[in-house]
Order: sequence, then structure tokens, then C-alpha cells
Amino acid sequence: MIDEQAQQPEEDEPGQATVSFAFDRMTVARFREVFPNARWSDALHAWSVPGRTARRRIDRWLASENARRSPYEDERGRDAYQFEPILSPYLHVYDRGFRIRTPFSRTVVDELRQIPFARWNGDDKVWEIPFASYDDLQTRWEDIEAAAKRAEPEERRKRAEARRGTEDEAKAKRRTTERKKRRLPVSSDDLPPIGRPVATAVYGIVVITEITGEIVDPQEVAEHHPDASDEHVWSEWRAATLEELVHTWPSREAPGEYEKIRGWWKPTLDELREARRTAKSRERRKADAGGAVSSE
Repeated sequence: MIDEQAQQPEEDEPGQATVSFAFDRMTVARFREVFPNARWSDALHAWSVPGRTARRRIDRWLASENARRSPYEDERGRDAYQFEPILSPYLHVYDRGFRIRTPFSRTVVDELRQIPFARWNGDDKVWEIPFASYDDLQTRWEDIEAAAKRAEPEERRKRAEARRGTEDEAKAKRRTTERKKRRLPVSSDDLPPIGRPVATAVYGIVVITEITGEIVDPQEVAEHHPDASDEHVWSEWRAATLEELVHTWPSREAPGEYEKIRGWWKPTLDELREARRTAKSRERRKADAGGAVSSE
């Protein structure tokens, strides 16, 4: 298994951390009392807590909540595991529960986030699940393991070989070629701001660097930009940096039809969170690569 966990975008972005737990009114009330600024994310199926010390504060709160649970809950989880264990190279038992390490998969992440009291341990690059949540883990394990197997390098290679010479591969190559051009059609009547992150349907959140003024040929780019018309012009873009994304204020409303047709919109909080994770992973890889070069 390769160490794709080093590229995990699940690690908390700068200035915030996430936590999920089984819903009941008393637990939520205790949580909101300690974290009044926390916000629920439907996309993450988790609570987001702002602050650079959020992870440590969440860990302390989780420890206090664990102390509230009767020993019976953990014992029941241990017994359930012993009676019907999950046997998988992706799951290991430790003193407080289960640790799960897989190649990166968005499906795995989405499933794990919905398990009560699941948490990402960024130091050890593993997900940790308490014994008391074993029933929930067992319910979701089939989907988790299947997604993890699909994410293995060998399985990815097999799928790539199966696509070789097919129309799917040809489309992927055309899409890559178009992306390398770093261009985006935008409405000439409503141009995006230069130098500030904006959201797009095709490339996620980007920073527009220039409006070239060249008129778009809709037929030529229909495959990649179906909403483009002869009223659109080309703009050039680059990826947004982590610092730019952290300092971007989110929109409270999702983009409407007009924003999608014009080609850009102010990013929502969920879009920013996803982009920040990606940017953090990208910058960490660059830093690691720089360290490897300097050590040679």
C-alpha cells in the first residue's frame, strides 16, 4: 500500500477543525455550549470549529464525552468486534478503538465522517474510531473497504489500462490539453475580478490573471465549456494559493443559473473548504519535494 495518506485533504484546514458524533439533543447542547461558533456542514457531515487551537479543544471535549459514556458502551463494542470481527488490512485495533489507514478515497472519507466520534489523526495519518461506534463502522465497512480497494495503485493501473485506446481516454486527454491552456470563457458583460479567487464550474476556485478580450468560438469549445456563447471572451487563470483561499470571504448563497452561465461566482463556504484542503495538500507536496531536492 502506498502512503497516499500524506496527500489526505481530510486534515483540518488552517484555522479550523472538524468533528462528528451521534446526534442527540443533550450531546449537541453540550457541544454548542463549548463551541458556540461551530457550524454544521452538510457536505462534510461534520461540525466545523474555527480557531487554530480547535483540534486540541475538540480532543479535550471528546475525552470528556467519552468519560460520560458508560463503560458498557465500549465493552459492548469490544464484544461485538470479538463476536463478528472486521478482518481487513485497512483496520487495526488499539487500546481505545480502531485505526483505519487506506489509500486516499473521497468515498472512504465521506463514509468515515458519518461514523459517530470518528476523527482524523493528522500526526499518525489514520482515522480513529472508538469501540462504542463499532456498529456504525460495521454498517459502513463494506462500502469503505470496496472504495479503499478501488483506490489501490494496482487497481488504478488496471483501470487505466482498460481505458487505453478508448473514447474515454481520448476525452480525458482532450480535457487535460484544454486545462493546460489555463483559459476560461467569461461573459463580456460581467467580467470577474482580477487577482481574487472566484469559483468556476470546470476548474473549481481559481484566480483570474488577465482578460484577453479574444472572443470565444462556442462550437470549438462546446465539449469543455458547454455554457460558452459568442458573448463570452477568454480569460487566463492560475490556481489560488492557500493564503488567498484562507482570506477569501465566502458567499452565503449558492450560485444561480445566471452565475453559472457567465462562467464564475463568489465561492461558497463548502467550496472554499474543499479548495483549501486541496491547496494545503499541494503546498505540502511542494515543500516535501523542495526538501528532498535540497537534501540531495
